[in-house]
Amino acid sequence: MGLINSILTWVMQKRIHQIELFIKYPIEVQDELLKKLIQTARFTEFGQQYDFGSIQTYDQFRERIPIHTYEETYPYIERLMKGEQNILWPSEIKWFSKSSGTTNARSKFIPVSQEALEDCHFKGGKDLLSIYVNNFPETKLFDGKGLAVGGSHQINELDPSASSYYGDVSAVIMQNLPPWAQFIRTPSLETALMGNWEEKIEKLARETAKTNVTNIAGVPTWTVLLIQKIVELEKKSSILEVWPNLEVFFHGAVSFAPYRSLFQSLIPTEKMQYWETYNASEGFFGIQDQKNSEELLLMLDYGIFYEFIPAHELDKEHPRALRLGEVELDKNYAMVISTNSGLWRYNLGDTVKFTSLSPYRIKITGRTKHFMNAFGEEVIVENAEAAITKACEATGAVIDNFTAAPVYLEEGKQGRHEWIIEFKVEPPTLPAFAHELDEALRSINSDYDAKRHHNLALIAPKIHSVREGTFYNWMKRRGKLGGQNKVPRLANSREYVDDILSMMRES
Repeated sequence: MGLINSILTWVMQKRIHQIELFIKYPIEVQDELLKKLIQTARFTEFGQQYDFGSIQTYDQFRERIPIHTYEETYPYIERLMKGEQNILWPSEIKWFSKSSGTTNARSKFIPVSQEALEDCHFKGGKDLLSIYVNNFPETKLFDGKGLAVGGSHQINELDPSASSYYGDVSAVIMQNLPPWAQFIRTPSLETALMGNWEEKIEKLARETAKTNVTNIAGVPTWTVLLIQKIVELEKKSSILEVWPNLEVFFHGAVSFAPYRSLFQSLIPTEKMQYWETYNASEGFFGIQDQKNSEELLLMLDYGIFYEFIPAHELDKEHPRALRLGEVELDKNYAMVISTNSGLWRYNLGDTVKFTSLSPYRIKITGRTKHFMNAFGEEVIVENAEAAITKACEATGAVIDNFTAAPVYLEEGKQGRHEWIIEFKVEPPTLPAFAHELDEALRSINSDYDAKRHHNLALIAPKIHSVREGTFYNWMKRRGKLGGQNKVPRLANSREYVDDILSMMRES
């Protein structure tokens, strides 16, 4: 395998020059990409509706085409799922990425064109390896296999005669991977695409335990469960006794910060690398490109044109989006994308902030609908994850999962935040953890601090420590096990918190 590792390492490093080009000429690359997208789609139904053929400038594009939510895009998507074509994009659409539905209560179905598979998702996967190899030229990554902890896919139930398919984005990618990529991954495709998560994790564990796994890609929540299952089945004290050559975990979908200490206990070596990606149903957007960094390089040549809505514009009926050259550092923006799958000025629902403008690097800060702002405190997911990480460090606790929501004002009662936390290692006391969490949030978020001052609008947070497996069982009850599904961190309503508390009372 040494020769294969040398050849693939050399091949991966060749892409770095192209990445350096879009880093040097970001605006030019994005402008050219927008022109290509508009030109390609000008004869689609959507392109004719908005007269793409006459659009010559970005300003015309911005003024003519309104920003679309998923709900506004869905009527087009529904027709595609029933077999109609040339609606949003000219090439055949037969694959749909099913999201976890965290933006709203139902699942979302995102069209995935062949161009998006090849020029975005596959390219993103290759670039992830290229950037990693460039940072670690002595890597032995390709001497073993990459373990992908992904989802499942199935025949499109809306219209089987349309021969269209849907599944988690990870499953859609795995099903369509080229032969060379299939060769360097594990488990078998049959196992990887199993639908029943509980059966799948057992089979995943048994099948991969005997494989020389050098790297893992997946969502931290589900990867933890797989590692624990393998250690249990193999009767080992550490996953390194099973996979001694494991060197990197490529992770995404949720912040890794609250999980870091848990992974370090499961993989007890300082040599282990943790490398972040930003890959969603709608596209592959960012890759960590520096060692020990929490910043993601925004990938600009994947067939995706980016715009950004300033956070203060989000409540407006017609928010004004900015192009890449107009953004500023350390401000919160909602991402808007136009893609080579036919999403046009689509509000992704994610929020980011720029940490660098040369090159363009970002950090994910949350979701446009995942926040707590019942009292003007404006707590976003990034705040919550940073605060809970600090509280864990201060108390020696290790968490597995959490969610939080407001307790609204009632007559004679003040408002507060209520947290449900599943600990792997409990803090000395819950009041001590609550204090550290509260103090951390106050130091991170000035609006929260102002509302907490002298218990003006908020009193100290309330924390429930729940037994191991609570979030797993809750996700199972909701039909959200495995794949890209993730626990919603924050909500401005009490839907999730009340549902979990009700489940706890029932048991």
